[in-house]
Amino acid sequence: MKKVYVGMSADLIHPGHINILKKAAGLGELTVGLLTDRAIASYKRLPFMSFEQRKEVLESIKGISKIIPQNTLDYRENLKIIKPDFVVHGDDWKEGVQIETRQQVIDCLSKWNGELIELEYTQNISSTKLRKLLSEIGTTTDIRRGMLRRLIHAKPIVKILEVHNALCGLIAENTVENRNGLNVSFDGLWSSSLTDSTAKGKPDIEAIDLTSRMNIVNEVFEVTTKPMIFDADTGGRVEHFVFTVKSLDRVGVSAVVIEDKTGLKKNSLFGNDVQQTQDSVENFCNKIQQGKKAQISDDFMIIARIESLILEAGMSDALMRAHAYIEAGADGIMIHSRHKDPLEIMEFMEKFRKTNKYTPVIVVPTSFNSVTVEQFEEMGVNVIITANHMLRSAYPAMLKVAKSVLKNGRTLEAEPDCMSIKDILEFIPGTR
Repeated sequence: MKKVYVGMSADLIHPGHINILKKAAGLGELTVGLLTDRAIASYKRLPFMSFEQRKEVLESIKGISKIIPQNTLDYRENLKIIKPDFVVHGDDWKEGVQIETRQQVIDCLSKWNGELIELEYTQNISSTKLRKLLSEIGTTTDIRRGMLRRLIHAKPIVKILEVHNALCGLIAENTVENRNGLNVSFDGLWSSSLTDSTAKGKPDIEAIDLTSRMNIVNEVFEVTTKPMIFDADTGGRVEHFVFTVKSLDRVGVSAVVIEDKTGLKKNSLFGNDVQQTQDSVENFCNKIQQGKKAQISDDFMIIARIESLILEAGMSDALMRAHAYIEAGADGIMIHSRHKDPLEIMEFMEKFRKTNKYTPVIVVPTSFNSVTVEQFEEMGVNVIITANHMLRSAYPAMLKVAKSVLKNGRTLEAEPDCMSIKDILEFIPGTR
């Protein structure tokens, strides 16, 4: 019997997929190369269903003899093992991002006289369109909350953008840019205590209470589907932190970050220029433990932010605390630095990864901003948070426009610096 191969994500099965599978099965023994979560996430957003769930769906479809993982977009690894007589695919990959992949398949098949069979693309339906429609509908609390763990598992680097209102949320949700031939976007949202406070005209000293900040979270969640990491500063007293964990978990926030300092919150970038006190390891471990006991879902994450490098307590102290916090139950570590070069972050990652290969590490490269995504990936970093740039970019733009109106006595000169009314109407869903 002839051997047939179909590679697919199978995240949202539609009639087009069924048509391909049916015709492929008619050609011989059909093996489906099911793209892993990591493979899909490399060119699209994280699939709605996990690999195991998608595999279960395919197992219920008649005609499929075998389902194997396809670990990358590149078919060749599986094709060289199976040596199929036919590869079946829709003709939609003759253009766009999959052109190169298509040619690789053709070249690979030629080595044993295999054939690529391309079926006419099913009109008026696609996974991309379905994903867009689902995004417009929204998401559920459980799906959103669990997404961060899945992203960390599936992607080499998870990119998080600060949002301090729903408009920022829409930008983080929808912005796509081409980088090195691939479309890239942000994977999640960062609720920053600094930008939440600043947006309200208040100092960054934990002056905004949890209820007020939760209102912002809910407003952002109304118009987005991506996961959120919440900046909880020190977490306050243990009893307060327990309450915070329960509240965040309940509404679908994926993770909370708490820093190992005590007393009145001072921004870390001040370092020792202002009085800042680091908590004892014992006390902070207890806070982590109590927070873990308080969470309701298994997906919720508590991330311990280590301030040792900020406060010049030394690398050995930072590493000791990292291992202690993980032992206490922390789901991830945030390592922070106020140096403009990344050397101490690189040193921390090198030494930490020698003894811990898998615990997620988060960085906030506000100071060491010359480091690229690829360089962080090489270090073993899992999550990058762009922590305050949305607000920092908004303020100069608004100030410039305000000055222009005063200077010129009209708005004409300010118009080039403003978003058009038409763009606003099109940007906000449901306005038209």
